[in-house]
Amino acid sequence: MNNLILTEKTMYKALLEKDKSFEGLFVAGIKTTGIFCRPSCTARKPNRENVEYFETPKDAMAGGYRPCKVCCPMKLSGENTDEVNSLLKEIENSPSVKISDYDLYKRGIEPNRIRRWFVKNHGMTFQAYQRLMRINNAFGNIKDGNKVIEAAFDNGYDSLSGFNYSFKKAVSANPKDSIVKNKLTFTRFTSPLGPMMSVASGEGICLLEFTDRRMLETELKQIQKHFKSTVLPGKSEFFEPLKVQLDEYFNGKRKTFDIPLVSPGTEFQNKVWSILKTIPYGETRSYKKQAELLGNVKAVRAVANANGDNRISILIPCHRVIGENGKLTGYGGGLWRKQWLLNLEKSNQ
Repeated sequence: MNNLILTEKTMYKALLEKDKSFEGLFVAGIKTTGIFCRPSCTARKPNRENVEYFETPKDAMAGGYRPCKVCCPMKLSGENTDEVNSLLKEIENSPSVKISDYDLYKRGIEPNRIRRWFVKNHGMTFQAYQRLMRINNAFGNIKDGNKVIEAAFDNGYDSLSGFNYSFKKAVSANPKDSIVKNKLTFTRFTSPLGPMMSVASGEGICLLEFTDRRMLETELKQIQKHFKSTVLPGKSEFFEPLKVQLDEYFNGKRKTFDIPLVSPGTEFQNKVWSILKTIPYGETRSYKKQAELLGNVKAVRAVANANGDNRISILIPCHRVIGENGKLTGYGGGLWRKQWLLNLEKSNQ
């Protein structure tokens, strides 16, 4: 297999474009300032001759550079701040709590900073995130058999009419009718290759993607259409084991996963995805071979399209499929990430 090579030209272009898909692949040392930055740093860009590149922050520090205070390259890209972690933990553990901007001020937290973080990372304000968390938790309470009025009051609503209005607006169903609807919950977490998003139904994980994937919005719409439900922030029994197992994978300590998966698609797509899961850790297979295993050697293009429609990265390992000529092709998370994942697996076989 021909490996992609991260040339200085490629890395400098990524640095200029603040390309998040290169997160975790290199850091840039700026000779004129003595600092090093992640690829997506928003600081003013240096001239090409004033940059040298390192594989890891540790290597850059050994080379005499100090971490940039703008992009904080010692942290994983998109990593929550301590104050955000504290707020998330509070609203997850106490569904009825309502944290206002004034409450944030009293705690010494700047509300605008929190608002910007949530808009950037979740596409909504902190207040909106809290409201949807409460609705999603109440949704789960109702599906567990609680009365609507109990679910409303247990999640901080003091008006049943107000709860019914908010619930219907978020879930597109009346609370009393929601027991037959699917509950879809999303979470966001960091990885060495950038932030990831996962969605879970009541049966398992149905989406796992890097947040900068261009098709992510389309995939979310597909899932919501299939389940006839809305994706809301909240907790799922599947998220913690998913995070643990992914962390073990990225650290080279896990080769297989045992997380329940739900992958709605056509009969052909599900056949392709099932075959994908048979590719051993650290190995690759061509699209042509995938088609042969399906019993249709002419279905190479269709197989490639089905691979591209896979919404569960890494766990359904479409990164292990390559071109017949051994070159890397077609990966929604970016070819450089695909190469990184293959190198990780090869080095830990």
